[in-house]
Amino acid sequence: MIVPRPTGGACAAQVSHTDRVTERPDPAEVLAHLDPDLVAADLAALVALAPVDGTPGEVAASHWCADRLTELGAAVDHWEVDLPEVRQEPDFPGMEVERAEAWGTVGVLGPTETIPALALNGHVDVVPPGDHALWADHDPFTLREHDGRWYGRGTCDMLGGVAAILGAAHAIRASGIDLQRGLALHTVTGEEDGGLGTYATLRRGHTADACVIAEPTADKVVTDNAGSLTFRLVVRGRATHGSMRTSGISALDALDVVRDALRDLETKRNAEIPDRFAHLMLPWPLSIGTIYAGDWASTVPDLCIVEGRYGVRPGESVASARAELVAAVNAACFEDLWLRDHPVEVTWPGGVFAPGRLPDDHALLEVVQDAAVAAGAPHPPAVGAPYGSDLRLYSATGVPTVQYGPGDILHAHAVNESVAIDEVMRCAGAYVLTALAHCT
Repeated sequence: MIVPRPTGGACAAQVSHTDRVTERPDPAEVLAHLDPDLVAADLAALVALAPVDGTPGEVAASHWCADRLTELGAAVDHWEVDLPEVRQEPDFPGMEVERAEAWGTVGVLGPTETIPALALNGHVDVVPPGDHALWADHDPFTLREHDGRWYGRGTCDMLGGVAAILGAAHAIRASGIDLQRGLALHTVTGEEDGGLGTYATLRRGHTADACVIAEPTADKVVTDNAGSLTFRLVVRGRATHGSMRTSGISALDALDVVRDALRDLETKRNAEIPDRFAHLMLPWPLSIGTIYAGDWASTVPDLCIVEGRYGVRPGESVASARAELVAAVNAACFEDLWLRDHPVEVTWPGGVFAPGRLPDDHALLEVVQDAAVAAGAPHPPAVGAPYGSDLRLYSATGVPTVQYGPGDILHAHAVNESVAIDEVMRCAGAYVLTALAHCT
């Protein structure tokens, strides 16, 4: 499935095949090739492309990654995703933005005849920056360095992690070692709105014995992800003049009945928390994000449409989670005189993020923890995360996967998004050492 492309650039010039080291590599010698300036340059280039989901910048980032992986000496597969075809697949994870085109990009260092021993995954799509004026007089798509941090949209989630992956690949290539098993580099799009890129990558046949995703994890290793779904409620009322509101039925008042039921459902679903999620106050929250109601100030609104996010518990199927919310809404409607005859409509637009987890006692966890410590990071505890990610797509195909990457999710999607430079470099070192443990 890998399509080799001609290699070039500085890395190919530095190391010839005859110069390659055949004995067990010294990790310190490989780590010595980590280049912060090169990592910064890669990060700056990615940020400058403004790869917002569904925009030409997202497509440009895929092409940039194909060229960069080729420069690093990887065998590269770069293909256009057949969007109409994949959208018809029954397990397609969904999209929340429209795309005219999408591309997949995978590079492999080392042997390509067998399944790679390890995949490093990073998504190159970012969310919109919001109001540019709030970015401290700084263009969100120009990388800025200040007080030991890199600032710019996507630096935390997760272009910093992608740059760390590329930095690790450069160090491995520049050191001249021979990998006995392949190291795959999966640079994907569409993660923020469903997981299109990783889904298409796996569907094309790119897999590995294990995977590390460079999502921001704040010096922790994420082994379990809760899932999440987007729900839409259509609540109907009866319109009348605002001065006669008691003769009408406000759709907003009807919504209050349903909101009370959803709060009770959230409490019920969070009553028992697994150990790896115990650090979270609310591991699988249920929240309303948008409300649309009314078309005239002096009219009682007869329609309210809300959309929200619904957490899916580990080990729970998407179908079961949906059924529980629908049942709660239906029960609330049955108890209300108006809603009994005008029930709330529930639909499920947007991406589908099922939960995912690393199998118990899998060796990948300890390998990544040891690599992080050897790269200079504190020992990262194993935790669960309340958000969905591409981890669940790898896990669903039988690829043991964890997340370990630079940054803290608190900085993701934020104004003046940033990541600590030393975290990026420590993670790059951890990726090098994890690759050496799996591929040599």
